[in-house]
Amino acid sequence: MLDERAAGIAAPRPPRLASWLGVVARYRAVGLVLALVLLGFGVSIETTRFLALGNLENILRSVSILAIVAVGQTLVVLTRNIDLSVGSSIGLVAFISADTLKHHPGIGVGAVVVLGLAIGAGLGIINGLLVVVGEVPAIVATLGTLYVYRGVDFLLASGKEVDASDVPQRFLNLTTTHFLGLPIPVLFALAITTIAFYLLRSTVPGRELYAIGSNPDAAGLVGIRTGRLVFAAFLICGLLCGLAGVLWSSLYGTVGASAATGFELQVVAAVVVGGVNIFGGSGSVIGVLLAAIFFGTIDNALAILNISAFWLQAITGAAILAAVALDAFVALRIRIALRTGRRR
Repeated sequence: MLDERAAGIAAPRPPRLASWLGVVARYRAVGLVLALVLLGFGVSIETTRFLALGNLENILRSVSILAIVAVGQTLVVLTRNIDLSVGSSIGLVAFISADTLKHHPGIGVGAVVVLGLAIGAGLGIINGLLVVVGEVPAIVATLGTLYVYRGVDFLLASGKEVDASDVPQRFLNLTTTHFLGLPIPVLFALAITTIAFYLLRSTVPGRELYAIGSNPDAAGLVGIRTGRLVFAAFLICGLLCGLAGVLWSSLYGTVGASAATGFELQVVAAVVVGGVNIFGGSGSVIGVLLAAIFFGTIDNALAILNISAFWLQAITGAAILAAVALDAFVALRIRIALRTGRRR
């Protein structure tokens, strides 16, 4: 049994526990789909622009960036950690990417993507080292790097912006070009979500991430290298932020030091509302993808209906509170079920 667990095979959950988690995950996904349908129907009654092909593509492009980062955040949250610096990481990479092309327009788009990935990975490594080696609580470490990365962004920008006219058109085409009938960012998001889904469900490291979140001490006792996996989660999250930063710069064209400010709230909301337990150990990237589409659709609907974007923050905050309350209720039911099982 010890060797089996060391290989990343977690002990089977109690029947009631598995039942509760499965029911909650299914209803969370179904609820998100129904909410999307109702939202789309309601907004389309007010304006036919909402269901126009061009608008749907705009939603998918913006959602793809949120989904890509949310997948990385999912890996971190599964280990009972959190990365609050994702918005600042995206903003920093977005500005550096655009500024690099402004001063060196001959650089290829592929080189800029590699540069963004490298910077994002570096930022993720810093977070990972602070949490794993420095043993700083993730919420404190990444809150600090949130301000540090944003400060570096402001320092590099020096109050200036890079306009869409300053970068080559081929870079702006990165997010408008279609392949297999879908915009490139959407394909990135689908591919990353698919890979993450497979890794979490079908590989030993993926199961070990769940084990760490379920009980970090027990995971260490059975031989799981918790430090390495937590570090890898932060690294991958940073890497995906780097990709998102490049896509952000290409999608919006004009980039300043305030790009993606507050974006971390939407990312955390997509993860939590998508069914990933904020205390780690359970969740699926499919639910996270649905939640990302949900929030992206709300954002677009508010813009079309000329409603203040501040309502998105209110809705996002309310959704987080509702999701956390639901998780707390499920955890309470699980504890009751386990106590009842022991008595029997």
